[in-house]
Amino acid sequence: MGAVERIGLLVVEVGRTGVRAINGTGTGKGGSTTAALLESMRAVLHALQYQPNLPPEQLVARIQEWRRLVLDLSVEAAQGIELATLYEISRAINSSLNLNETLDLVMDALIHLTGAERGCLMLLNEEGELEVRVARNFGDPHDLELSHTVLQNAVESGQPVLTTNAQLDHRFSAQESVIGYQLRSIACIPLHARQKVIGALYLDNRMREGVFSDQDLPLLTAFANQAAIAIENANLYTMTDQALAARVEELTTLQLVDQELNASLDLERVLDLTLSWALKATGAQSGTLSVLDETGTISTMAHTDNDTQHDAPEPELVQLAARNRDPVIIGGKRMLLPVHCKERLVGLLDLRHENGGTFDPQRVEFASRLTDHAAIAIENARLYEQVRRANQAKSEFVSLVAHELRTPMTSIQGYADLLTKGVLGPLTPEQTEFLRTISANVGRMRVLVSDLQDVSRIETGQLRLEIQPTKLIEALENSVQATQAQMKSRSQHMTVDGVEGLPLVYADPTRLTQVITNLLSNASKYTPEGGHIQVRAWQEGEFVHCAVSDTGIGISSEDQARLFSKFFRSPDPAVRAMPGTGLGLCIVKSLVELQGGEIAVESQLGAGTTFTFTIPVAPDE
Repeated sequence: MGAVERIGLLVVEVGRTGVRAINGTGTGKGGSTTAALLESMRAVLHALQYQPNLPPEQLVARIQEWRRLVLDLSVEAAQGIELATLYEISRAINSSLNLNETLDLVMDALIHLTGAERGCLMLLNEEGELEVRVARNFGDPHDLELSHTVLQNAVESGQPVLTTNAQLDHRFSAQESVIGYQLRSIACIPLHARQKVIGALYLDNRMREGVFSDQDLPLLTAFANQAAIAIENANLYTMTDQALAARVEELTTLQLVDQELNASLDLERVLDLTLSWALKATGAQSGTLSVLDETGTISTMAHTDNDTQHDAPEPELVQLAARNRDPVIIGGKRMLLPVHCKERLVGLLDLRHENGGTFDPQRVEFASRLTDHAAIAIENARLYEQVRRANQAKSEFVSLVAHELRTPMTSIQGYADLLTKGVLGPLTPEQTEFLRTISANVGRMRVLVSDLQDVSRIETGQLRLEIQPTKLIEALENSVQATQAQMKSRSQHMTVDGVEGLPLVYADPTRLTQVITNLLSNASKYTPEGGHIQVRAWQEGEFVHCAVSDTGIGISSEDQARLFSKFFRSPDPAVRAMPGTGLGLCIVKSLVELQGGEIAVESQLGAGTTFTFTIPVAPDE
């Protein structure tokens, strides 16, 4: 084969190496190397054509130059392949933000890239200790047979550590792990993120030496840098995701706490719920929740599972909590959580670890937020309890006064009746009129005392009803008889519609009569002389409806909103002109509701009023 043919064959072989831009169209460093090679070949071909006797040493020199250029092209091609591989691997490991998935991708990619026999990825934990996160081809994942010295050197120095044969390397040959595990090729590359080492990649081969070389370090370091970024991104994402999930869980828990706490104004229940949630939040085993009054004195206290072995917090601890809005931890096993409401200390949680536990800072923060939510519920329950006790004391006082008034009223009425009958002699017309006034006012007082007693019994739950099947028409007849004189004195007439044929209702006959009597009396009082009062009744489903209408002065919309309140009387002069206590309609509403019904009002000023109440139909026997 001639020289020209050999040179042509070389050009063909170079083209087959897969090196791009061999035709001289490349760019960059590779393109310039290719251009130089082609130019050199062109010059030799030209010389051989016109100088057949070219000295062999010149041709050899040219061929050596070509060999160097071809080797350069091979290196550049290999570097291009490595960069392309690194790019593909980087794209793969950055494709996931799941930390565990990213760690698996990193380890698998590294094994594939280097052809290592075994490998593992370790990350530093919060204590600065290396933890194995991913391992490939090791026997026991809990006891990896690797060189911990190599790992430690790489992590402490922050530089890659590589040995082509640890058995012969003076740095590692004397190590027990190298000897015992028969380790040869080892490479360990630290993982850097945010200017610090976060872990390391470890690779080895026990059978072959020279698996890794110094020429591999740039690629391995570049890979490690990409892997560290991917791991850090995934770790940050995981931490953020976990923090978000924890926050959502906390908000959900606080919402549930709010629902439970605000579902009741029972102070004891609110305290028990708050203490229970605080124990769950902190992991404490026992504790107390004390409620403080305006003077800072403990007024109420809840215990864990009715356990009263712990006394109330010491006064100095209460003072300490009052000066601090933040939790106070004593000896690591006891924590005081002040409960503030509107800058006032309303309670104090005293929690204890009985089994050697400690209070985790994150749990303490959550417990602190929990007490902020509980503070309003505790304060509302405490105020409600005070109001309830005040109302109870008031009701008891009213009941006592009403009872005590009956005796003198009976005496007054009795003596007035005796005088009216002339027991002490005949009376003058003026004296008779005085006695009639006394009797009328005693009657008003008797109604007032009766109403006060009813209100007191209703509020304290002492009103007893005798619910039984009852005829509505009988209660209506008794009410008409009771108010007949009042209507007659005002020349009013009344009509009754639809009462006949109604089913029995389930009610207390006496209290049902009281309801109708009160409504008829009100209708008569606030209807001008000669006015009309109508009573209608009908059945709808399981209820009988009864309506009392009048052609009276009517009620404004503002007054209707307060009509059934205790002691309410309209400021309207026409209303004030009539005697009343403002208790009648309040009692009517309570009696109707206690018997399972409802009452409503429809009215317009100057156009009359209609009160409608319902009573359940009596069940079939």
